[in-house]
Amino acid sequence: MEYDLVGWHDDDGGGPQVRLDYRAFAYAGKFVMSATGVALVRDERDPLALDVGADEPAQFGDPTVVAAVAFNEDRTDPETLWLRYVTVRGDRRGEGIGPRLVAFVCEHARERGYARCRIAVNNVFSYEALAKVGFAFTGRETGLAEVVLDRDLRGGAGVDTDTYQRGLDVFHGRDCSDAERAFLKARDGAGPPERIDPPVEE
Repeated sequence: MEYDLVGWHDDDGGGPQVRLDYRAFAYAGKFVMSATGVALVRDERDPLALDVGADEPAQFGDPTVVAAVAFNEDRTDPETLWLRYVTVRGDRRGEGIGPRLVAFVCEHARERGYARCRIAVNNVFSYEALAKVGFAFTGRETGLAEVVLDRDLRGGAGVDTDTYQRGLDVFHGRDCSDAERAFLKARDGAGPPERIDPPVEE
């Protein structure tokens, strides 16, 4: 798989615009905005890559893309990079591609001088995926029922059990699906998940 930081939000002319197939990706329309940076994962050998042959409209995008993340600098804190949208192609979810892509972006953000990455998530599975790459619950929620998570890019302590559980507790009081309730029950009292490292770049 190829991990590619396509461009930053502050590139000349604005950030890159990437067309994703709306049939396969959540938030596909958000990646045509020019105010965000974008990173992608492509898998040239993916036998399930969508066949968007010459007869398909170009708006369906590159069929080898399996994940994408959009990001931009915090308007009030130039040391913070916000991850706005993370999406993994529907048939490739659960493989760790999304967390590894986020770790890839965090590493590039650290090299660019950012002190932290931040994201807001609205479901327990996204919360768990981000915990795998060192994001910790801040104790804050947005007005959209999202839980705000931070990752210290300067080598902070990472996620401890108490902080991890406090974040999960937020989801206990919500109207969750059966799968989410089962997940929360299985993680009751557990420590954070095993850490996923960024991909090794060649």
